[in-house]
Amino acid sequence: MREMSTANPNPQSKPQTPQTPRHRAVAYLRMSTDLQQYSTENQKAAIEKYAAENEMEIVATYSDEARSGLRYENRPGMQQMLADAQSADAGFDTILVYDISRWGRFQDQDEGAALEFACRKARVQVHYCMEQFVNDGSPMSTVMKSLGRYAAADYSSKLSAKVFAGQCRLIERGYRQGGMAGYGLRRMRIDQKGEPQGVLDWGQRKSLQTDRVILVPGPEEEVETVRWMYREFIDGGRLEGEIAAALNEKGVATDLGRPWTRGTVHQVLTNEKYIGNNVFNRHSYKLKKTHKDNPPEEWVRADGAFEAIVDPQLFFTAQGMIRERNRRFSNDELLDRLKRLFKQKGFLSGIVIDDAENMPSSACYAARFGSLVRAYTLVGFTPERDYEYIEINRTLRRSHAAVVAETIEEIERIGGAVSRDPATDLLTVNGEFTASIVLSRCRPTKAGSKRWKIRLDTGLAPDLTVALRMDAANEAVLDYYLLPLPMLDTNRIRLAEENGLVLDAFRFETLDHFFAMAERALISELAS
Repeated sequence: MREMSTANPNPQSKPQTPQTPRHRAVAYLRMSTDLQQYSTENQKAAIEKYAAENEMEIVATYSDEARSGLRYENRPGMQQMLADAQSADAGFDTILVYDISRWGRFQDQDEGAALEFACRKARVQVHYCMEQFVNDGSPMSTVMKSLGRYAAADYSSKLSAKVFAGQCRLIERGYRQGGMAGYGLRRMRIDQKGEPQGVLDWGQRKSLQTDRVILVPGPEEEVETVRWMYREFIDGGRLEGEIAAALNEKGVATDLGRPWTRGTVHQVLTNEKYIGNNVFNRHSYKLKKTHKDNPPEEWVRADGAFEAIVDPQLFFTAQGMIRERNRRFSNDELLDRLKRLFKQKGFLSGIVIDDAENMPSSACYAARFGSLVRAYTLVGFTPERDYEYIEINRTLRRSHAAVVAETIEEIERIGGAVSRDPATDLLTVNGEFTASIVLSRCRPTKAGSKRWKIRLDTGLAPDLTVALRMDAANEAVLDYYLLPLPMLDTNRIRLAEENGLVLDAFRFETLDHFFAMAERALISELAS
């Protein structure tokens, strides 16, 4: 965010050349979840004092409030400042920053240096107002600056380790750390003595730092439905897809208010929370790096932490059956089974594969052979283009529900609060802004280029539309567009591979920027 000083009250105009003083400067402020000494007001006061002592006039202020210093991509204020610095009529020759940590806690220290070098190349100097070295470019100041960058990065690394250790301690003591309860379960708030304080509704968070959250059985009808799923799978010989169909026929919805799918039933049949186990660190997202799945030996767990709603013997019997069914087939075995299914049914689809007994999942075929269509070709089945279109859309509809659920879980994991409208899937984050998630299918043209059409729900008027652009095979996310409300003057946007700055300025490789907007971490609570 950029603010103009009283010396230049028009936020749309460039700073005008003053009569005095000698240097025209801008202030850069950043605050994440650090101690109060780093509040933007304190930073601003220190920067103004430095400017007065060094005959500088502050003509504009750029800020990134509630922004982590780990990633440049998540900081629109800094991005705008560097773009202005590199423009032909920047109107300033100095950037004033409180200290090196406010410039960034980049884990690759060369990143912070590269951004500073980009400013110097544009004849704009960066001054750190509260550091112990002089901003004169001397060898000693360069060494001190490098040490400062290392210290800033190391601080985040150690803080991340401390927060993770705090989370692990809470998990081992049987407390729930973020995420939805799941069908058949509810989140219960307890005080520091372990006394129940009431069930938390969807989107609610505990208000006291000393309170904790555990899982408890949900409504009796949901608990009985979960147990019925296990009995049908083990004793009834029903597959997940058949169980989902039976539930949908009865009008039973998931905890998200959605119809059941093979995947959502599979989650119920494989999650240890149903036998009371508290499991953490199955996935990681530390220091804003890529999400990764961790091996079981890295999981943190507390067995018997919650009241079980499924008999452990039933649970482990189901796991054994799933492992046996999903044992690793060779490519020839997979194709032989698919060929027999094709001969029996006369056609193939993801639904046909998932619903067939003694068959690996359609996801297994897509992963092994690159795509379902490729697997179809190898057994002699060539779907019509219209059929492929239907198959892709069906897959995307199923993926959309999973993306919404995963987004909600990640926001809650990082400390944010989110509620979902079951009728529209509109998300309300921290009571501050609304977001709509859409998936955009890749459509190849006859000339071989790629096109995407993003459908915008202008009727909902979301503050932000999160558009996931799919890859050429429509099997994985290519990138993300975060489109703000002012752009939604139409109900659709057409994208090519290159779209110019007007649209591609809102393009991101990951959802880190979106999650940074939702992050509300309480470091003192996690580290206690």
